[in-house]
Amino acid sequence: MRTVQSVVVTIVLAAGLPACLSPSDARPGLRLSGETAEVPDDWSFSDSHREIALEVRAPYGLPHSVTIWCAAPAGALHVAARNPDEKRWPAWVDAHPDVRLRIDGKVYVVRLERLEDPSEIARVRAAYAAKYQLERPASPDEGPPMRYWRVRSRG
Repeated sequence: MRTVQSVVVTIVLAAGLPACLSPSDARPGLRLSGETAEVPDDWSFSDSHREIALEVRAPYGLPHSVTIWCAAPAGALHVAARNPDEKRWPAWVDAHPDVRLRIDGKVYVVRLERLEDPSEIARVRAAYAAKYQLERPASPDEGPPMRYWRVRSRG
C-alpha cells in the first residue's frame, strides 16, 4: 500500500511541477520555458502583451522568474519594477543584468541596462501610462518608486 501511495504522490508532483516553474501574477517561478528567439530590433509587438515574464539569476543558484509590465516607446523595449526596494529581483538584475524574457511563448536572451537619465525615464513613464491607461504623474517624484531598464541584446 505504501508503494502505491508513493507512486501516486510522485505522479501528482510530476504533473503539478511544470505549473510551478512559470511565474503567474504575483507568484514567482523558476526557469522560463519556450522556444529561444532572435532578439528583434523593434519590440513594438510587445505592446499587445499586458504582461511578460522575466528570469533573473538569483544568488541561491536557481533561476527566479516574475511577471512584469513592459513598454516599447519607439520600438525600444523597457521593463520596470514598482517599489524596487521592497523586492529582491531588481537588486539581482542590477548585480547580474543578463536575463531572459518570455513574450508570447518565445524566450529572448538579453541584457538589462538601468535607466538613469531623467528625460529618458519620463519618456518611458509616459509610454507605460499610455499602454496601461495609468494617470500620468505630474512630476518624476509623484507616484510609487520605480526603477526602469532598457532591454538590450547581449551581443
